[in-house]
Amino acid sequence: MEKEPITVQGLEKIKTELDKRKHTIRAKIVAAISEARSHGDLKENAEYHAAKEEQGLNERRIKELETSIAMAEVVDITKIKAEGKVIFASTIIVKELENDKMNTYKIVGRDEADAKDGLIYYKSPLGRGFIGKQKEDFVTIETPSGEKNFEIVDVKYI
Repeated sequence: MEKEPITVQGLEKIKTELDKRKHTIRAKIVAAISEARSHGDLKENAEYHAAKEEQGLNERRIKELETSIAMAEVVDITKIKAEGKVIFASTIIVKELENDKMNTYKIVGRDEADAKDGLIYYKSPLGRGFIGKQKEDFVTIETPSGEKNFEIVDVKYI
């Protein structure tokens, strides 16, 4: 399998979630299953079936997180000299030219992407459109909602 780049902060977030799922959530689910078992007949015990389903979902997420950690290639942006160029893990401030709206984005890996928090996947249309550009460049990007024009106002490596 191919390594997936991730920021230092992204890896820490994944490790924190994994620890919580293994040590806190797993224990709560086991307790819920034990409680439901004590209620008798398991065939018609909705609490038991719900807890078992929750257990399956939690174990699947644990495996996903473990795979993400195993496949992670950590990129520490503070140790890279990019000199104004947009690269993986850089934070950019852009102005949408249609409405003069300012947005801040961080270019991140798949497992840490969250558009509502300004964390954009480097392989997304926005991520691909910004990577390789410089501070003060004008960029036109084809997005699912149509063509958008931006000016890169600043590039930070934090």
